[in-house]
Amino acid sequence: MFRVLLFYLLINSILIPNALSNIEIKARTAILQDFLSGEILYEKEPDRSIYPASMTKIMTTIIAFDLIKSGDLSLEDKFIVSEKAWRLSTAGYSSMFIMVGDEVSVEELLRGIIIASGNDACVALSEGIAGTEEEFAILMTAKAKELGMENTNFSNSSGINDPDNYSTVRDILLMSRYLIEEHPDFYEWYSIKEFKWDRTGGEPITQGNRNPLLYKNMGADGIKTGYLAVEKYSLASSINRKGRRLIAVGSGFETKQSRSKESSKLLTYGLTNFDLVEINKSNKPIGKIDVWLGKDQQVEVYVKKNIYKTIKKAKKKLLKVTLKYNGPIEAPIEKDEIVGKFRVIYDEELVGEYDLLAVNSVKKVNIFTRLIKSLNYLIWGDV
Repeated sequence: MFRVLLFYLLINSILIPNALSNIEIKARTAILQDFLSGEILYEKEPDRSIYPASMTKIMTTIIAFDLIKSGDLSLEDKFIVSEKAWRLSTAGYSSMFIMVGDEVSVEELLRGIIIASGNDACVALSEGIAGTEEEFAILMTAKAKELGMENTNFSNSSGINDPDNYSTVRDILLMSRYLIEEHPDFYEWYSIKEFKWDRTGGEPITQGNRNPLLYKNMGADGIKTGYLAVEKYSLASSINRKGRRLIAVGSGFETKQSRSKESSKLLTYGLTNFDLVEINKSNKPIGKIDVWLGKDQQVEVYVKKNIYKTIKKAKKKLLKVTLKYNGPIEAPIEKDEIVGKFRVIYDEELVGEYDLLAVNSVKKVNIFTRLIKSLNYLIWGDV
């Protein structure tokens, strides 16, 4: 018999289906995502091609972080600075100020990239890992494709102007999300506000992080600014407020001030207009369903993954969840066996469906007990 158990969520918030915003962000292209639910809260031409400028450096660090995680690279490894890398510290670019022949550790280069936005550090790191920056860019593009960044190509490690170095704000969002999910400890470096480099042939130089949102009291902890004359100002940013994270990416801001103001506006919009609802905690029992011919009459069920939904305020009655199964489920039932579906419904529309798994095994009763139960069912309709 087909059965549905209905649960109303007693939560002071509610789901947005494809929310269309009532704000306008002064940028050529922008996107905002609620991190845990994955819901897009705002978008403006998110697939328009851009030159990502220094936001490219997010991928440069990801390649290094992946190698460190796999054991193929160490923070203590040192690379010798080439003339190509050094020249980027003398030509008016953002620089860490490394010198030709310096032996610099991977950790120092990464901090120089993340905090000081050093183009010279990018080249030194890419050459040390792949031999040449060109080969490193191939690794970057391959990783982009792996992450689903279908409209991205990287031609260098720093984002210096090159028509073959392009992306979209949607793709930058995917990249930023991967960074935060897969390398949370390294991601903390993106919130560091100051980097001091004991440079060769001069006094130590201290540089501040270029991300303007880090200096506002709004919970920002990353990610990366960018600027090219042809693209204007850009910013991939993220805030974490009481465990809730939002990621925004925008490009084509007219000024530094506009970049800071509009990015803050976008993130604040997400915080004040929507709430995050935890629908399910992974591997936690969420209910019981009936069992037929089992030693237990019911079995507890769970969903393997965390489920979050972003919701618009003041519409909580529109959100509900159901356990759907064709039952009672006949024993035997194996632990972790799929026994039904966990469904999330908003305003009578299905917005999510997940496998419902058995918490434990249920053995079948012996043949005599099965006979009695079958007779009871035939006579009384009792399972």
